[in-house]
Amino acid sequence: MKGTVLVTGAAGFIGGYLVPELLDAGFRVTGLDNLSKYGPMKRSFDDHPDYCFVQGDARDPVLMERLALDSDYLVAGAAMVGGIGYFHRFAYDLFVHNERVTAAAFDAALASFRAGRMLRVVVISSSMVFERATEFPTPESHLSDCPPPESAYGFQKLACEVFAKAARDQHGLPFAIARPFNCVGVGETHPLAAGESPAKARSLALGHVLPELAVKIVTGKKGEPLHILGDGLQVRHYTHGPDLARGIRLCMEHPAAENEDFNLSTSVPHTVLDLAREIWSRLRGDEPFQHVSGPPFAHDVRLRSPNVEKAKNLLGFSADTPLATVLDEVLPWVRDAVGKGVL
Repeated sequence: MKGTVLVTGAAGFIGGYLVPELLDAGFRVTGLDNLSKYGPMKRSFDDHPDYCFVQGDARDPVLMERLALDSDYLVAGAAMVGGIGYFHRFAYDLFVHNERVTAAAFDAALASFRAGRMLRVVVISSSMVFERATEFPTPESHLSDCPPPESAYGFQKLACEVFAKAARDQHGLPFAIARPFNCVGVGETHPLAAGESPAKARSLALGHVLPELAVKIVTGKKGEPLHILGDGLQVRHYTHGPDLARGIRLCMEHPAAENEDFNLSTSVPHTVLDLAREIWSRLRGDEPFQHVSGPPFAHDVRLRSPNVEKAKNLLGFSADTPLATVLDEVLPWVRDAVGKGVL
């Protein structure tokens, strides 16, 4: 057994890929989640002998410290997060909630570190820290001269990274920052939002591009055009969930990752319009592709393109799953989920 990992947000979308990655690598995993985003969901690893799930709030300092004192690593993944519609709708709630989650995580990690247990904290950040990037492909070093994010979500993710560096500077707590770019895979459903109707909850998933487009195409009527936010020329790098999970694990255990930050992403860019055409051709066959553009969200970044050489050179990590393989996996799942009323 390599050690025990505390994963907060274990029942989330990325957690669904990360937990089995850690278990397969020989770690014991404690997963913490309050199930507030998706509600109870059955996972393939729920009954794994080295997995312990704790239902609780990652903002609870007493609970967090108790779990951290029994853990060698902490992957801080818990957050109030969703697609672009979600973080526009809940800008203040998201910022305040996530600051409290982050503070509780680092207080707990420091308590465990002082007790001689905690070896490293991994922060799950976001490509949105580069919301206003001016260098492309964007290297990690650009963060020092990149203008700060305008969105509350992007700024709060940047604050998570500052928490890690401040805890290292003052207390010596080792960290690594994992910065995902557009994770895609199966299992992402509409977020639960207090007081919102199911229809409103569906609108909050807007911005997680691949499942959104797939749902629109599956449920659309023949002859109707596909509605796209903006002109569809926004550039994204769609990174497969298992690839991202492997990168996060390497951030956690690789010696060269200590006190470093990493862009975890495929190197291959796609425009939203190209993605839409590919999904359309797979789901609609020979029906001619049609689309109309709607107004984009305020913080809909035009170009998000990472430099991935640092992770390759220091960790030996690359996210190589092609988009075609991702679509082979995701589109049947979306079609099935729509049929069951999950999406």
